[in-house]
Amino acid sequence: MTDGFVRVATASPALRVADPHFNTDSAIATAKSAAAEGVKVLVFPELNISAYTIGDLVFQTNLLAACEKELARYIEETKDLDLLAFVGLPAALFNRVYNVAAAVSHGELLGLVPKSHLPNYNEFYEMRHFAPAPEENRPVRFAGFDTVLGAKQIFTCREMPALSVSAEICEDIWVALPPSVAHSEAGAHIIVNLSASDDFAGKPEYRNAMVAMQSAKSTVAYLYTSCGPDESGTDTVFGAHMIIAENGTVLAEAKPFSGKTLLVTEVDVERISSEHRRSTNYIPRPTEDYAMHEFSLKVEKTPLSRKAPRFPFVPEDPAHRRERCELILNIQSTGLAGRLSRSHSQSAVVGVSGGLDSTLALLVAVRAADMLGRPRESVTAVTMPCYGTTERTKGNAERLAELLGATLRVVDIKEAVAVHFRDIGHDPENFDVVYENAQARERTQVLMDIANGQSGLVVGTGDLSELALGWATYNGDHMSMYAVNSSVPKTLVRHLVAYIADTEREAGHADVADILVDILNTPVSPELLPPKDGEIAQCTEGIVGPYELHDFFLYYTVRCAFSPKKVFRIAKDTFRGVYDEAVILGWLKVFYRRFLTQQFKRSCMPDGPKVGSVALSPRGDFRMPSDASPTLWLSEIEEIEKNSLQK
Repeated sequence: MTDGFVRVATASPALRVADPHFNTDSAIATAKSAAAEGVKVLVFPELNISAYTIGDLVFQTNLLAACEKELARYIEETKDLDLLAFVGLPAALFNRVYNVAAAVSHGELLGLVPKSHLPNYNEFYEMRHFAPAPEENRPVRFAGFDTVLGAKQIFTCREMPALSVSAEICEDIWVALPPSVAHSEAGAHIIVNLSASDDFAGKPEYRNAMVAMQSAKSTVAYLYTSCGPDESGTDTVFGAHMIIAENGTVLAEAKPFSGKTLLVTEVDVERISSEHRRSTNYIPRPTEDYAMHEFSLKVEKTPLSRKAPRFPFVPEDPAHRRERCELILNIQSTGLAGRLSRSHSQSAVVGVSGGLDSTLALLVAVRAADMLGRPRESVTAVTMPCYGTTERTKGNAERLAELLGATLRVVDIKEAVAVHFRDIGHDPENFDVVYENAQARERTQVLMDIANGQSGLVVGTGDLSELALGWATYNGDHMSMYAVNSSVPKTLVRHLVAYIADTEREAGHADVADILVDILNTPVSPELLPPKDGEIAQCTEGIVGPYELHDFFLYYTVRCAFSPKKVFRIAKDTFRGVYDEAVILGWLKVFYRRFLTQQFKRSCMPDGPKVGSVALSPRGDFRMPSDASPTLWLSEIEEIEKNSLQK
């Protein structure tokens, strides 16, 4: 339960129709198995103590009494288990029968949550059997406990207040305005759904999408479980479909008829709470009409079974990745085309180096020209060789520009930079920051002046990862007139270029594809230091660290607002076997130091299109003072380092 992670489970155990004793034995055994796996929140199917398909037997006095008795037995025999469970059963109260979820923890019946919406169409006829949830919560005595009957209830963990749970039952999620919407507004971060949803062709896919969407709409973790094949198959069959979703993402799923009886994963209630805080669409509602219950759990560090994606900006599924790449390229090129048109610019001017970023910018510029119906010659590709340029990168840049049909210009800046060194009294043998930045600023000046000369617009090439780290020369490559890559992280840049290489090859343009592949295989470098034996001497990732780590850190720091401790924890798990802990921690420290001290560059960054959920434009997603102190974050990392040494 540390770092906001809570292990949860959905269950669909064996049952017998109308046999409460057997079903309770099954539920108890399942609860013990779940607790042994560290589960803290467990949800059973709808009416699991009686079975859902009992029909008119629900009116039998002895069956109702047996269900109440067996719930009391479940509570007693699971009192030593460290979890909150939701058990389904029919409850005879106020001369009616309610379809309820009983919230149970540590030998207490915390509340009875009745089903609000009763389906009475097609194969369902629940209005024949049950009363809907009352308008207001009502005190009741049931199974030997004084408790509450009502739909509006929230169950909160004393030791972790972000662990707050509400329940709804089956049909409740299918209606236009599910109760879970109000539950979320009242402070619930986890919704459990006890369901009896029969299976037929097309329904599992719809159900999956609905659960994922409800978790997104209400910004919650959603635990859904349906009863299984042991239910009566008189007219319907149930497949034990179980789904655990979090904020629109399905974390785990047991598909119908999989034979699985327990589905376990972790949800991040801290992240959910953070999403609630940052969203202006989330409006907390008054809770006077809610029954608020507390329960206690042991705070334990549970190993994570859920895996954070190694590349959070890049879809893992190849088909989805291709679709995403095409969308992003369209966003970039449409944004640039619009800016060219509205600014009455006659050309797009791109500085090309043979590296990934400038290659992507050139490809986007060519797409924009195509969109506008302009000749590709209106795109001017400028190579500016200097002290660090290699034949490989220069050749790739020039050949690609020619094959794409852009206008190629070569401006050797070595003499201009040498004159500048003489003017400012800098020793050209001193390969310091002046040596490097003078080249970057000269290139920017060249591009700006070329653009001015042809009524053009300078297209920026720098990416999101570089902006996050401040790995850009202020008023050098940091500056442009429209920065098409400014919200594209380096790991995604690579996939975009690879996608275009594939599409060019599919279109019969193997020569273009081959150059793009070679660019992909070229080490990432600013090429500002003289080559060694004709090869690139300056490797960016050897200086600032691996971009796959920094992009991972960036996503969870900005998108999720995680602390360094939490980022480190999930990074260790995600990159196990790739980087050791000391390496991850070392680069994490670099990330926070650079990210928190380089805002001044981002505060005056050029316009550029947002392509994903993380962007750093001060006019859009991210506002931060340039002189903020990094002490809090770096101190937390130092504490991690100290604890690591003690181990």
